[in-house]
Amino acid sequence: MPLPSPDSENRTVLVTGASSGIGEAIARELASRGYDLILVARRRERLDALARELDVQVETLGADLTSDRARARVIRAASGVAGVVNNAGQAGFGDLVDHGPEREEAIFRTNALALFDVTNRLVRELVARGEGAILNVGSITAFAPFPHNATYAATKAFVQSFSEALHEELSGTGVSCTVVSPGPTRTGIWEKSEGGGIEGLGGALLWQSPEQVAREAVDGMVAGRRTVLPGLTNKVASLGYRFTPRTALLPVTRAVTKYAV
Repeated sequence: MPLPSPDSENRTVLVTGASSGIGEAIARELASRGYDLILVARRRERLDALARELDVQVETLGADLTSDRARARVIRAASGVAGVVNNAGQAGFGDLVDHGPEREEAIFRTNALALFDVTNRLVRELVARGEGAILNVGSITAFAPFPHNATYAATKAFVQSFSEALHEELSGTGVSCTVVSPGPTRTGIWEKSEGGGIEGLGGALLWQSPEQVAREAVDGMVAGRRTVLPGLTNKVASLGYRFTPRTALLPVTRAVTKYAV
């Protein structure tokens, strides 16, 4: 079991993007299993409120992970952790040219650069100790290009490829890297990213709760699995994304994401 037992002396897990949505649900799931936490997000007050609800030791850090200096501070604080959950993310529905370049760069820096930097800086400590687990939160959009959400989907494709390759590289070290690829999940990201039009599309069969995703994700992290695809619908969708010719798939994904904007 790559992630040490919550009965171990070292049982602290870093969770980024923990102030709401899937990140908050993962923090709650880990706490329910007895893991102490370092929680990171831009909204420190939300983290402090969450910490007061959890019956474990919790350290909170307010940090914008698009900032190199803020990431360095988080990485220093997380030195020695037993596990790392890279959940912080941003999205932005609409055509890239209709957004300011700073907004698209923020999506890239949060979803790809920050995840890479945190993993790259902390994984060597885990390997040196011979135990530990990394959980990277990707997306079902990793398996296909998504017009009207191009930068987000591309960053999640990076997360998927990087995480799976790293998992294989870590084989035999006692450390694992798991990537969870949620589909549509009922969180606040849709409104924040101007994607409210797509929320609820497809009904209950398509949508999951953050708690469902968190439970399967943490199960996979504890077991040291390479990938987690929560829910049967997402497993089927991922196959469609992978094997449908792009000439047929791109108009469909464009039409679906068009509902959001």
